Amino acid sequence: MNRTNLCSSLAAFALVAAVSIHAEENLPPPGTMAAVVAASKADDWRPLDPERTLYLDLESGRVVFELAPLFAPLHLANLRLLSKAGWFDGLSINRVQDNFVTQWGDPTSQRPLGKAEAKVSPEFEREWTSDLRVTVLPDGDVYAPTVGFLEGFPVAGDRARSRIWLTHCYGALGVGRDTAIDSGNASELYVVIGHAPRQLDRNITVLGRLVLGAELLAALPRGSAPAGFYATAPERTPIKRLRFAADVPVADRLALEMMRTDTEAFAALIESRRNRRDEWYHLPAGKIELCNVPIPVRERR
Repeated sequence: MNRTNLCSSLAAFALVAAVSIHAEENLPPPGTMAAVVAASKADDWRPLDPERTLYLDLESGRVVFELAPLFAPLHLANLRLLSKAGWFDGLSINRVQDNFVTQWGDPTSQRPLGKAEAKVSPEFEREWTSDLRVTVLPDGDVYAPTVGFLEGFPVAGDRARSRIWLTHCYGALGVGRDTAIDSGNASELYVVIGHAPRQLDRNITVLGRLVLGAELLAALPRGSAPAGFYATAPERTPIKRLRFAADVPVADRLALEMMRTDTEAFAALIESRRNRRDEWYHLPAGKIELCNVPIPVRERR
């Protein structure tokens, strides 16, 4: 992806907060998210780790995901085997259901998995150990006793049970499965492109989240068959390749960095979204839902 396409993709992605400040008269209003990003320091940001960054390359451009080994190490290992073998190359996006998901994999379910496992134990949640420090949201949640952010991912948890899990916010990368809870293996993946379907939490393994290129998946034609599947092969969007960034030449990688979610800057960003001080807003809400908190991404500086 060249610089022009990267800049266009950054500008189009709904969760991006890339801010350019060139002169004092262009400084954003105090207390806004733009002001928080503009005032952030270098150590408020972290580069994406190539070992847990995934590229989905389509004819229309590149979609970038960050993966979560803390929550889904078994599925991530299986996905790594499939990716290294080029298993997804030449397959397709097979389902786009409005206000729900975009899904891809083998439409025939006939392609051999090679060294990858056909079934992987579900990774719906994990133990909430003392070393997992969550930036907790103050406004509560309908689906869990506690919600917040851990290492860049929106999470929910139950301290009384010592359990924590990734949530189905917009852009969540999940592992498709059949009825059996161990029937997912990361050969069929989906991304949430609509209102957060939090009822799926702890019912499907969430492998990571989308950080760039949402428009390439959300703007695809909706499938006309039940559940948004495409009825015919020509309707499907071909996949050029799917690779971990670590397996892509350095010159072909995207130099991106994310705002850390364990900093004072991110706490200020949360507050800027809970109480909007942008000139347009007449009445700040004073509250915010987990899935409405954006995590800024920008070109690495």
